[in-house]
Amino acid sequence: MKKGKFNADMMTYLPEKMEARVHQKEIENIFGGTQMVMVVIETDDVINASTLELTKHFSKEMKKIKGIEKVMSVFDTKQVRSENDAMLVDPAVSMIPRNANEIAKVKQEIKDNDLVYGSMVSKDFTTMAIIGLLTPDATDKEVVMPLKELIKEHSGDEKITLGGSPYLRVENGSSMSHDIGKLLPLGLLFMLIFLFVSFRQFRGVWLPTLVVIISIVISLGFIPLLGWDFTIVTIILPVLLIAVANDYGIHMVSHFQDDNYEGNTFSKKEISMRMVTSLGKPILIAGLTTMAGMLCMLGHILIPAWQMGILAAIGIGVALLSSLLLVPAISSLLPKPNPIVTPANTKANKGLVKKLLIVVGDLVTRKPKAVIITLITIVLVFGIGMSKLSVNTNPAKLYPEGHPARESSFLINDKLGGFMPLSIIFEGDIKDPDLLKKIEETEQKIKAMPEVGTTQSIAKVCKQISRALFNEGEEMYDKTPDSYEAISQYFELYMMSGDPDDLEKMVDFDFEKAMILIRFKDMNTPVMRRCIKEIKEMVVDIPEVKYIGGNADIFSSMDKNIVDGQIKSIAMSLIAVLLIITLAFGARSIKGAFLLMVPLIMAIIIMFGMMGFTGIDLNFMTALLSSIMIGVGVDYTIHLVWRYREERRGDLTAEEAMKKTINTSGRGIILNAISVIIGFAALIFSAFLSVRFFGILMVVIILVCLIGGLLMIPSLCIVLKPKFLEPKENKQ
Repeated sequence: MKKGKFNADMMTYLPEKMEARVHQKEIENIFGGTQMVMVVIETDDVINASTLELTKHFSKEMKKIKGIEKVMSVFDTKQVRSENDAMLVDPAVSMIPRNANEIAKVKQEIKDNDLVYGSMVSKDFTTMAIIGLLTPDATDKEVVMPLKELIKEHSGDEKITLGGSPYLRVENGSSMSHDIGKLLPLGLLFMLIFLFVSFRQFRGVWLPTLVVIISIVISLGFIPLLGWDFTIVTIILPVLLIAVANDYGIHMVSHFQDDNYEGNTFSKKEISMRMVTSLGKPILIAGLTTMAGMLCMLGHILIPAWQMGILAAIGIGVALLSSLLLVPAISSLLPKPNPIVTPANTKANKGLVKKLLIVVGDLVTRKPKAVIITLITIVLVFGIGMSKLSVNTNPAKLYPEGHPARESSFLINDKLGGFMPLSIIFEGDIKDPDLLKKIEETEQKIKAMPEVGTTQSIAKVCKQISRALFNEGEEMYDKTPDSYEAISQYFELYMMSGDPDDLEKMVDFDFEKAMILIRFKDMNTPVMRRCIKEIKEMVVDIPEVKYIGGNADIFSSMDKNIVDGQIKSIAMSLIAVLLIITLAFGARSIKGAFLLMVPLIMAIIIMFGMMGFTGIDLNFMTALLSSIMIGVGVDYTIHLVWRYREERRGDLTAEEAMKKTINTSGRGIILNAISVIIGFAALIFSAFLSVRFFGILMVVIILVCLIGGLLMIPSLCIVLKPKFLEPKENKQ
């Protein structure tokens, strides 16, 4: 566990061979890094001597930071202008203004500069950015941490914040470390309190807890052993195991207390043996179905998702073996405890759980059809919300409102044209007027899209040169030349006055490849996905377009893969659980196995419906809910149906058998569900908004599975009397 590392880069959560990631690497090989970190300065008016001196200082210091390949600020990005019939290439801000006239002149020059206005300086002049482009091999921390220190040194009136993908990743890593250190002890504390209240015996607390700790240590230890990293997804693994891994131990302890009633003659070894003989098979079936549900996360293309499935299955497998072997073994060695009154070993109608079980038993046996109709109606109402479900992996939405990472992202999107990049690579003779005009036309069409914040290309620089060489009103003013020679001359003039490095992120040295760099001001991936689709359709007939790629394309691709993985994992989970139940119960009718799936179907519909109604997005975190829910939620049904079948094999009617089943197994089922709910409730305190939503949704769907197990399944058993649960002679 000590060798574990954190990986907060969500782009690496997709396979390296995926088309979007391959294209991004090709683009980085040609033009270097497109990842950008932004220092954002806010004040009433950024065009003043103090703020511009600060900007100049930051620009100078950023160039010294290892991992920053290029710095772009108003002092580094160029403007092309004319003076005394000569073309000059100067910084966008070539002087620090000292009076109102100079300030007005600087503002006008910025307004005339397409590469600065609206991207480095906001159009209302309240916000300014200094952009650092990272080398492809740069680590986020080596860039972001020095910038944080630089900002701390500032003591002026300006508000300075960090933004950009590298900054978000560093914040993700910090929050992951925070969550691991906070959620694990918090979840254990919740669990200890719950176990003590439930069992009122010290061994009822530490035995299930021992099982949980063993499973957590082993499953987390496998992460570095397998060469994997901790991710935003796997930080929920300890809490998942706290919530799920103690279920089997809870059933065992509950059964021990049921048998250890006042006046019993069993020895401690006999009671321990009865735990295994009575519960061994249903616990084994429940554990296998839960493991199957977790392993069905292998249907996800997202790397952390299928890693999570394997790790969770390992942890649950360890918990299953520990519950079936270690708990009875320890119980047989410890002194026999004082008896505890439970609903199963007393006829007195005392206690909240006992009274609740009596009410449930009466309800499902007297009015089973009414229960079925009511629950189906509720499910159908929630089903309407499924149409409103959206898929969105916006990285800024990982955090709640008010978090610096979220606020800086929305500020950059609103004021500075965004930072989520997409690149279009053209290949050919870039000085060919036909190709250059294609680049220009493509850029203009893309810039007209309302979701696009800013664009940058060599065609835009070419038009700036024309504005410097010609006067407004002349034919060639603000136009791309029609001849190869004129274009060549434009760039020769630029090189004579400017620096070739100014163009390195737009065109390669040989003028054989050019890039349009697009920044989206809307980071919601459904929006970017639609825009990227339009852009790809826009250039499909341009043979010179070689690649389209970047962060925006990767996050948009993540959406599609989340949906595909969700469908696969749900299908795989349901089929796996169906097969295990069929084999375990030796079902005489396949319909019987389908019957046990009803609460799971209910929970899936209600979960997606609730997400649709409340606006909770389906993302790389919430996409795991269905597999976990299917694996965990089926446990309650298995335990109830297993006990019901045993009671029906006695001389009891269906109604009598169901009442007895609910009054005996019901306590363990309720305690099991509450323990899962309490375990997942710890996630509500996560630093990540998506993890909080995950915790809330798990609480809801476990309640749904519990209701399905204690109300829907008993009612269906009473009404349908499935053959595989009836005695062979089918006594009524």
